[in-house]
Order: sequence, then structure tokens, then C-alpha cells
Amino acid sequence: QVQLTESGGGSVQAGGSLRLSCEASGDTDSITVMAWFRQSPGKEREGVAVIAVVPGTTRYADSVKGRFAVSRDNAKSTVYLQMNQLQSEDTAMYYCATGGGRVLGLDAARYNAWGQGTQVTVSV
Repeated sequence: QVQLTESGGGSVQAGGSLRLSCEASGDTDSITVMAWFRQSPGKEREGVAVIAVVPGTTRYADSVKGRFAVSRDNAKSTVYLQMNQLQSEDTAMYYCATGGGRVLGLDAARYNAWGQGTQVTVSV
């Protein structure tokens, strides 16, 4: 009942920045947490960042701490991922996900709504 649409992906050079957006529609009142995951060929899906709709608490994977920042605009039912100091290791398909739980988890099993993904490619 929740639909997610990601945007903002593209190609950047190492050291550059990119901001991803994810707009939720449908039963948005059921959403308590909004997260970003990524997956590259041959690797499992990795939780990158998550934010509680209320009160905005965040959690990050160690690999992106200090470089990425997740935020949300509740009025627009939108979550953002600001990615700075991008490196080749950040190249992946990035997925937005939402859930109705109370825990800021980075495991994919916690989430029940997923976007189709937006590609981020970082060139060396």
C-alpha cells in the first residue's frame, strides 16, 4: 500500500557529491522509518542509512559515516540521502525502503516497501 519512487542517481567522479530523493505515496501514515540500501553486482544488499519519521533520529552504516547524511521532509513524504566524498566503492543501485517498526534497523528484512532503485556510478 506504500509506493516509493527514487530519483537523483547518476554518474560522478570520485570525491564528488550526489543527492538522492525518495517520495512515498499511498498509505504514508503507516511509515515510521525510511531507509536507504544499496546493492552492487555480486554483493548482498547493504543497509546504508535510516531515519525515523518522528523524531528524525538517524543511523548509518560504518562505511558511510561522516560522508552521507539522511534527512526527511515529512510534509512531502520524502526522504533524502546526501552523499559526499563519493568513492568507487559507493557504486551501486540505491534503493529506498520504508517500514512500520520502531527500530532503526539496517537489515532489509525489517522493511516491507521498496522502490525500484536508482543507479549511482562513481568513476575513479
